[in-house]
Amino acid sequence: MEPGGPVEFDRVVPASGNLMVCQRQFWMGTHRAGMVARIWADCDLIHVLIAGIRIKTVRSHLSVNDLATLVRQGAVPAGPAPLPPIEDGDAIEVERCVNRGGGVSLGQHIVLAAEILAGRRVGIRIEPTTLMFYDLDTRELLRTRANPLRPEQMKRLRGARPAGPPPRPSVEPVRVQRRASNSGIIMVAGQKVALGRLHRHQTVTVTVSETTLAIELTDGDTKVIRRTTTQPVRSIKGQRPRIATSVS
Repeated sequence: MEPGGPVEFDRVVPASGNLMVCQRQFWMGTHRAGMVARIWADCDLIHVLIAGIRIKTVRSHLSVNDLATLVRQGAVPAGPAPLPPIEDGDAIEVERCVNRGGGVSLGQHIVLAAEILAGRRVGIRIEPTTLMFYDLDTRELLRTRANPLRPEQMKRLRGARPAGPPPRPSVEPVRVQRRASNSGIIMVAGQKVALGRLHRHQTVTVTVSETTLAIELTDGDTKVIRRTTTQPVRSIKGQRPRIATSVS
């Protein structure tokens, strides 16, 4: 067996529903207590199957040494990964590290994720027209971007796999800053809010929840309005005012 190659082994789901694999817990649910789970694992992914049905797929935390330890404990060389084939039009996922400029490499394209994500490893759900960047542990949606890839390019991406459930925006309130326009308007998550000309050019803090926008005005008052969009927050800080340079 090649070092680092995939392995398979069985584990019985305990009464707690928490299956332990190399110091990591996998929540299977108490209704599966006593069932035998088949684990397929390599250094990239871990698949959990029960009765031949794939229950979940997660990012692997295992090293080559961990896999060797599992083999010594009875794991056997594994066959192909239990993933369905990728069909045309299906969403896929890959993992990439965000570079210092906030971009990731997808085939021949460098796509801007966000500078704030620099140095972070993220998951990318790739749909026909959309890229969704998400946290690998929580599947929290971090950013969305247009997809520049053609279908044939998507299939050739390194590490591509069938996509899991769509990532979701965080339900925790997010605090952002916005600078009001000449007419006192700010834009948050695709929603325009008129603060009035009294607040033009002022920078305000906005707490964004699933249902409301709470705007902390510079006079100490807080304006709470109903949120009318479902777009994720794409920027935290307000734009700096643009200053025209003189031309001699």
